[in-house]
Amino acid sequence: MGVLYIDRPNEKQEQMLLARTKHVGFGGARGGGKSWAVRTKAKLLALRYPGIRILIVRRTYPELINNHIRILRTELAGIAIYNDKDKLLRFPNGSTVQFTYCDNDGDLDRMQGVEFDCIFLDEATQLSEYQMKTITACLRGVNEFPKRIYYTCNPGGQGHGYIKRIFIDRQYEPGENPADYTFIQSLVTDNKALMAAQPDYVRQLEALPEKLRRAWLEGDWDIFEGQFFEDFRATPDAVRCAESGLDPSEAKRRGLWTHVIPAFDPPREWKLYRSFDWGYAKPFSCAWWAVDFDGRLYRILELYGCTKTPNEGVKWTTEQVFSEIRRIETEHPWLRGRRIEGVADPAIWEENGGESIAETAEKYRVYFTPGDHARVPGWMQCHYRLAFDEGGVPMMYVFDTCKAFVRTVPLMVYDPRRPEDLDTTLEDHVCDEWRYLCMARPLQPARKTGRQEIAIDPLGRGG
Repeated sequence: MGVLYIDRPNEKQEQMLLARTKHVGFGGARGGGKSWAVRTKAKLLALRYPGIRILIVRRTYPELINNHIRILRTELAGIAIYNDKDKLLRFPNGSTVQFTYCDNDGDLDRMQGVEFDCIFLDEATQLSEYQMKTITACLRGVNEFPKRIYYTCNPGGQGHGYIKRIFIDRQYEPGENPADYTFIQSLVTDNKALMAAQPDYVRQLEALPEKLRRAWLEGDWDIFEGQFFEDFRATPDAVRCAESGLDPSEAKRRGLWTHVIPAFDPPREWKLYRSFDWGYAKPFSCAWWAVDFDGRLYRILELYGCTKTPNEGVKWTTEQVFSEIRRIETEHPWLRGRRIEGVADPAIWEENGGESIAETAEKYRVYFTPGDHARVPGWMQCHYRLAFDEGGVPMMYVFDTCKAFVRTVPLMVYDPRRPEDLDTTLEDHVCDEWRYLCMARPLQPARKTGRQEIAIDPLGRGG
């Protein structure tokens, strides 16, 4: 029998090893010792609980080989036997460590019917929310072993939004118990072994471009490399606020250096628009916008046809969608009795042998004009709208009640094959209808003589 050596963990790693809640997030930046913690925790659990079943997941098989399998086979030589066919480490006490990868949703088929007592999602943000939830559904079993899921993670990747919501923002949906979630921040400076062995690593991170430095060195979850709309700010930009001598809460109240503001009743003199992107198996997205006297857009309301699973449509018929849109426009006090101009994906005018989606909409007195479908110019119009002027005022705002926009827009990343476009495999439906509206170039509404003062000034320009 071989001898197992385990290096002494640092304080943050020890917190991860001793964590007791069901969902444990660990990391948040580069160099925090995440993979080491996964391997060490898996070894300790396997030795402590005879017969326990453990799963370690990475996005690709080469990552499993290089970060876990090869190292564990060396460390556990003479202690555990590795079966390459089953990708399984078996201990003499009956404990097992299974390795699997999930590069796409099809890889989830290997998870059907299997049970594990402990699951490690290493570099969890490289997986989608759907993939993470499907894998963690395998955490079950009628035994006394601890049931726990560990997520190691850095900012960025397709699962960024989900990990940020549950561990960083701590915003929970029905059925999610906040007490079940713990996050342990681990920066490169917490990794004393790495600091001793490679003291220049911090300087290498400090020399990175600002986006990467903030994400990889400082653990900033509000921005990450590859983010398509990195100019979108859901909260006031802290650096800009400091330069302007503004408290972030005051900046948010005044609508400065941020795009998300509290909702208010738009003045009746402002024009209203409706943007729409059709979806059935995938979500549909409908939004209502107000345009002020300076041509500035305000996303005031939205109807997003998504289930509780991201990027999964509610599968409403066209009749259901447009009857609901009509109901909202008839009943909502901001929209009732108002003239609303609509713009939509040109594809809704395709007949395909029957009544087009646009024709169905017209039956419910919901009217659209075809949007300009040019993608790259459209994205540039979106960026132009997001740009702040010297005073911190952008050309568009989003009400904080528009949850779909705030959730999905920050998750968009560049298409690896078309570097000026975003990745269309993502949940881009809100972005599409937003793009149609920006390309429509809504005109500045005409000022009325002797117009009333606006009761609520979201930009605080009244003094």
